[in-house]
Amino acid sequence: MTEKRPVLVATEADDITADMVITELNRRDVPVVRFNPADIGEDLTVSARFGTCPTPVVGQVRTPSRTVDLPRVRSVYWRRPEWPSFPHLSPDDSRFAAAQVRYGLGGTLYALDGPLWVNHPLRIAEADYKPAQLALAQQLGFTVPPTLVTNNPAEVREFIRTQREAIFKTLRWTPYSREGVPVTGWTAPVTTDEIDDSVRVTPHLFQAQVDKVADLRVLIVGRHTFAVRIDSELLDWRKDYSALTYTVERLPNRVDMALHAYLDRLGLVSGSFDLAVDGAGNHWWLELNPNGQWGWLESETGLPMSAAFADLLTQGDSR
Repeated sequence: MTEKRPVLVATEADDITADMVITELNRRDVPVVRFNPADIGEDLTVSARFGTCPTPVVGQVRTPSRTVDLPRVRSVYWRRPEWPSFPHLSPDDSRFAAAQVRYGLGGTLYALDGPLWVNHPLRIAEADYKPAQLALAQQLGFTVPPTLVTNNPAEVREFIRTQREAIFKTLRWTPYSREGVPVTGWTAPVTTDEIDDSVRVTPHLFQAQVDKVADLRVLIVGRHTFAVRIDSELLDWRKDYSALTYTVERLPNRVDMALHAYLDRLGLVSGSFDLAVDGAGNHWWLELNPNGQWGWLESETGLPMSAAFADLLTQGDSR
């Protein structure tokens, strides 16, 4: 009989996508310990010892309903965990406490060399730099739209003038609000008239607009590929999900192999890719989200995405 080793699921309190995977794991009778680093304290404790036994690390993570021995962890699903901010402490104390959690709890988990990580947070962080993504995509044979990253307004104006149409993208999504209202940085057209000296404050990403006929969201889970064509009239399809239609696609073999090679190069076992398709059927690289959302696509298409995650996590370090 297979030993019932647990799967750790690190995510925020309300995560429907993680719930879908946990439901699949429960169907397989695989024990799950779900936790959120933000709950450190009464609702989450960690204890670890080093240099006291033959294994490099021993210890436990405890939640109000579960306890897991760290050496027995089968795999770790690092979804969307929240780190504590300690707002009740002074600014200096809160920064200190937050750092201790990241390097204490996080460092203890990172010390585990047995489990399969989906994905390891250090690999996620490395993969999240868009300029590095663009360079790797070109190395692996993808068609990359002409792109400029700069804080030089003159270079931006010249770049925009040389493109048929140009767009602006954020280099990374970050929580942001104006007068208490959350704001999201959508991909948007940009003209030379909009460029002023405020560009000098920070690097910006400008790109030639792809003359696309559709978008593709491609989820890879282990060796499985799930490709969904997204049709809309939107430049950034995330702005209005009600305007989208979905079609399950089969990628050309060379594109599929290149996407898997991309993840292999980054040490990832899963990732969500965004590609654009033009009128000639060419696939244009847009970006990788190493920990992207996919749950709504399973609901829209019936593709067994959560089952693929459950399979991967169940296999764990025996894959």
